[in-house]
Amino acid sequence: MSVPALKLNPVMKEALDAGFSACFEGTPNRYFSAPGRTEIGGNHTDHQRGRVLAGAVNLDTVAAVRVNGTNLIRIQSKGYPMSIVDITNLEPIASEVNSTPALIRGVAARFAQMGCKVEGFDAYCESTVLPGSGLSSSAAYEVLIGTIINGLFFDARVSQPEIAMIGQYAENVFFGKPCGLMDQMASAVGNLVTIDFFDKDHPVIEPVDFDFASCGHALCIIDSGADHADLTDEYAAVPGEIKAVAAFFGKEVLTQIEEAEFYANIPALRKSCGDRAVMRAIHFYQENARVPQQVAALKEGNFEKFLTLVKQSGYSSYMYLQNVIPAGYKAHQDVAVALALCEHYLAGRGAYRVHGGGFAGTVQAFVPYDILDGFVAGMDAVLGEGACHVLSIRPQGGIEMEV
Repeated sequence: MSVPALKLNPVMKEALDAGFSACFEGTPNRYFSAPGRTEIGGNHTDHQRGRVLAGAVNLDTVAAVRVNGTNLIRIQSKGYPMSIVDITNLEPIASEVNSTPALIRGVAARFAQMGCKVEGFDAYCESTVLPGSGLSSSAAYEVLIGTIINGLFFDARVSQPEIAMIGQYAENVFFGKPCGLMDQMASAVGNLVTIDFFDKDHPVIEPVDFDFASCGHALCIIDSGADHADLTDEYAAVPGEIKAVAAFFGKEVLTQIEEAEFYANIPALRKSCGDRAVMRAIHFYQENARVPQQVAALKEGNFEKFLTLVKQSGYSSYMYLQNVIPAGYKAHQDVAVALALCEHYLAGRGAYRVHGGGFAGTVQAFVPYDILDGFVAGMDAVLGEGACHVLSIRPQGGIEMEV
C-alpha cells in the first residue's frame, strides 16, 4: 500500500520556524512528523507478544530540525523545558529515569549500536497529541526522534517497524517503563494495521483497508480528565502479574502457553499468582482471539459484528483485566464515569471501551453520525469542553514532511 507524501502546512511551518529561531541560531531546514495512535483492538496484548488492531490518527507531533555540528541534541518542545542530551554518553543514566532526555538518549544509543554515527541537532517541536490523552504522546515522540535521526544521519535506511522497536528499547531500557510495542508500531507504520507480535524480532504487520466513516460512524476518543502520573505501579502490575502466570509454566509470555493448559492449571495458579493475575490472563486469551475476528469482520464489511466485538473487548477489560478503576480509588473513578456516559448517550447503538493502558486517560467510542452532536455535547458537559475528540485514521506514520 503506497503512502502519500505529507505536506507541511504553511501556517504550521511559520510557527515552527519562529519557535526554532527563538531557541536556536539560524533557521531549520528539515521537518518531521509522527502521529498519535489509537488502539482499536488488543487491550494489553502486545506485552504478551499477542495481536493488536491499531491505527495512526490525524493528531501528531512535528519538529523543525537542523544539524548543529556539536555533540549535543537539543530539543525544545513548546511549553516544556529544553531537553539537552550529550551524545558522548549513550548509556542509561539513573537520574534520567522517567524523563524526556532518557527517551532521546535511548533512541540515539540504539541507532549508534546499529552503526549510525549520531551527531548533534537542534529541534523545535509542537504537538496536538496532548500528554495523557491516551493517544500515546510518548510513542509519537520516540518515533519522531527515531525518524529524525534516521533521516539526518542514516540515509533513512531503518524501516518504520525497526524505528518502533528502537522507541520501545528507549522506553524500556532508558526511561524505565516496561511497555509493549503496539504504541510505537502504530505511530511508526501509520494507517490502520493489525500486528502479530509473536516473533518479537519480526512482528507481522498487515494493513487493514477500512473507512469507519463509510459505515456512518465517527471514531471518538474521550478524555476522562484523570491524571495517570501517579499510576506507574498500576500499569506495571498488569504485565507483571500476567508474566508471573507465564513464569509458572516456565515461559516468558502467555502466547507460548496453550489456552487449554492454562485453564487446566487455574487451581494451582490461583494459589501461586493470585486471582487477579488469573483474571488478567483470561482477558488476554479472550482478547488475543478477538483481534483476528475484528479484522475479519472489517474485511467482510460486517460492521455490526465488529461493533459487537468492540463491546466485548470493553467488557473484558473492565471485568477481567481490571484496568478501569485503580485499586482502592473511591472518590475518583474517572474512566468508569466516562464509560457510563458513553453507555447513556449511545443508548444501545455504536460501541465503547476503555482505550489503551486504562486506569486514567481515555475511552474510545464508535458513534453514529446522526447522534454525534448530542454525544459530544453530553461528554463535554460532564468532562469539560473539548474532552471528546472526533478523529480520523492517518495514512502516514513517522515521516519527513515536504515543504
